[in-house]
Amino acid sequence: MRGAVSVEGIEAAWAATPAEFRDTPQFVSEALSAAAGVRLTVKVECVNPIRSFKARGACWFAARRAGEVRGRPAGWVTGSAGNFGQGLAWAARRAGIPLTVFSARSAVAAKVAAMKSLGAEVRLVGDDFDAAKEAAADFAETTGAVFVEDGREPEITEGAGSIAVELARSAAFETVLVPVGNGALIGGVGCFLRQAQPETRVVGVVAAGAPVMGRAFRTGDPAPIPSAPATCADGIAVRVPVPEAVELMRKVVDEVLEVSEEALRRAVRLLHGTLGLVVEPAGAAGVAALLDHPSRFRGSRAATPLCGGNLDPAFLTD
Repeated sequence: MRGAVSVEGIEAAWAATPAEFRDTPQFVSEALSAAAGVRLTVKVECVNPIRSFKARGACWFAARRAGEVRGRPAGWVTGSAGNFGQGLAWAARRAGIPLTVFSARSAVAAKVAAMKSLGAEVRLVGDDFDAAKEAAADFAETTGAVFVEDGREPEITEGAGSIAVELARSAAFETVLVPVGNGALIGGVGCFLRQAQPETRVVGVVAAGAPVMGRAFRTGDPAPIPSAPATCADGIAVRVPVPEAVELMRKVVDEVLEVSEEALRRAVRLLHGTLGLVVEPAGAAGVAALLDHPSRFRGSRAATPLCGGNLDPAFLTD
């Protein structure tokens, strides 16, 4: 990271967050709590113009860093499974910065269409998200575009952490469960809660089919895995950890749990059935952890962000 993530930075990011993405709904659902076996507060980050939390970090990044790239014809370039690409496209359009997004050839079609509708040029390259990210880095080298990497830029982590500013106002929690992709969300949330609610356990959640961030957290080794992740949760299907994100996680996160594909699918359907919300598997990973590891949390006060709702409609009928 170019600088340290700080509580002060997270608070400043929250203050600068556009109204469309700030003060999102958070509440306890009795039906969902009964099904999950905990007193569960959900933070709904999937009902906004891009249907995910990613604009929080992207907008703070743009607010702090857009001046560095103005005048460069190539603008910014990033690699994304789709949600961060939408967040950065929203922020780039607002700041007048050209954006190119590289996504995997297998990217969810609705996410690709949404990035394009927000003004991004989208290029489909490679078999997984990390291959697309590598192509984005190469593009930056050859064109002069500035490569923006989710999980590495401190402003993106601070913006994502603004979720915790709002969560901490509502109640004290024994556990906050956070999906782990590139690590910006859990790094920001963990950093803020370490000061605001130091008694709260911050628990990361990865898909069993994409376990590398959990392994990196436990060992400190950010080495990639050789094969593409095998999970329906494309938003957290990481193969190559971001070292800076792993370093921060090891300071502010208590543990990382794996969840099964069955639990991810059950969580998506449970949220649809109890709350009427369309949440993608990555966004439902916190609920999946409660379903897959019930004895760890039963009867406790927990919270989780529902951090993305860009779901292939066929998923609910498969």
